[in-house]
Amino acid sequence: MSKHDFLSSSVAQELLAGQDWCPFMPVFGPPAVMFARGQGTELWDINDKRYLDFLCGIAVTSLGHSNKAVARALSHQAETLLHVSNFFSNPVATEAAMLINGLMRLAGAGEGQVFFCNSGAEANEAAIKLARKFGGRGRHVVVSALGSFHGRTLGALAATGQPAKHEPFHPMPEGFRHVPYGDVDALVAALDPTVAAVLLEPIQGEGGVIPAPEGYLESVAAVCRERGLLFMVDEVQTGFARTGQWFGFEHAGVSPDVVMFAKALGNGMPVGALWARRDVASVFSPGDHGSTYSGTAIATAAVIAVINEMMAIDAPARAREAEAWIRSELADCEHITHIRGQGLLLGLVLAPEFDSKAVYTQLLDAGLVTNAVNADTIRVAPPLTVSHAEVVEACSIVKKILSALAASATNRTPL
Repeated sequence: MSKHDFLSSSVAQELLAGQDWCPFMPVFGPPAVMFARGQGTELWDINDKRYLDFLCGIAVTSLGHSNKAVARALSHQAETLLHVSNFFSNPVATEAAMLINGLMRLAGAGEGQVFFCNSGAEANEAAIKLARKFGGRGRHVVVSALGSFHGRTLGALAATGQPAKHEPFHPMPEGFRHVPYGDVDALVAALDPTVAAVLLEPIQGEGGVIPAPEGYLESVAAVCRERGLLFMVDEVQTGFARTGQWFGFEHAGVSPDVVMFAKALGNGMPVGALWARRDVASVFSPGDHGSTYSGTAIATAAVIAVINEMMAIDAPARAREAEAWIRSELADCEHITHIRGQGLLLGLVLAPEFDSKAVYTQLLDAGLVTNAVNADTIRVAPPLTVSHAEVVEACSIVKKILSALAASATNRTPL
């Protein structure tokens, strides 16, 4: 019996025997599938059904599942040093921070410093605190965009421009203002002496895979420079080659003051990071912020492996090439009105007669993992290592499912 068989048939079945309730808190809804293992772009569930993963844990496993370079790094580090407190340093976190800063320097952002954390939400929380310390008492407001998503912790949620997500948790923290995404005039109108920073995504992933309009980020960056505000860019979903550049802000040629990362940074190892220009980072003093797990050797070993592997395969170029494959394969699909996004963060916008949740469910049943990011859009974010054959297979599934659903709707007899 394999380890996989043991875990699925023995332990899991014995633990679940007679259980009439789920052991997890109900924050994600009932799971559609229980996955047991993965390799590259492929996943297998506990019944050994194969799937193509075109979601990547929401743009996380950008080098594919069970990537050998990352696995080796984690295995070696687990046998060497896992964790010491931040009273001390370790060479692994130091190297990881230098690699991130090096990439930011190459991207035109200048020299900076890094704070490691465990997630994108934590990176955004740290950025919000940095903005408040930078602005000083009375100059603490962060302006972000409607439709944005910055995390589920309370401060990051308050920065998120989705009022429906705020509703169960009122009163929300003060100091946040939301404006329409892409509207420079509305953003400028929201600026007053209480504002310390502007926080934006290069592409609104959770908002529907909405790219920043041409010239928008450039205009916002110029306004921030003129008024002495921090220009903060949330690269949690777009960072590390996902959009066809190392960072999403590079498409606009801007130089942010503060940038947040997570997701692809660890290829599945929980890790996030806050980068800030050195003069901005310097406003933090010892005790202003922290985390028990900031810069653990095990998490930052994954960061080093991810960055080195992405450099070795020229990951941005891989994303651009695979984007072209997807667009080409779906160009003749009459049921997709257009495709939004850049690189391998794409939104397939469906014709009006389709419901994205129903499409998502059918795609999953057919063995393709995607995400119904809003009512009319399917988000696809496969690994940057996806092969042409896998793209052809996935796009074939999409076209087949959409055609079948369209035919079913046409043939349905009215009541």
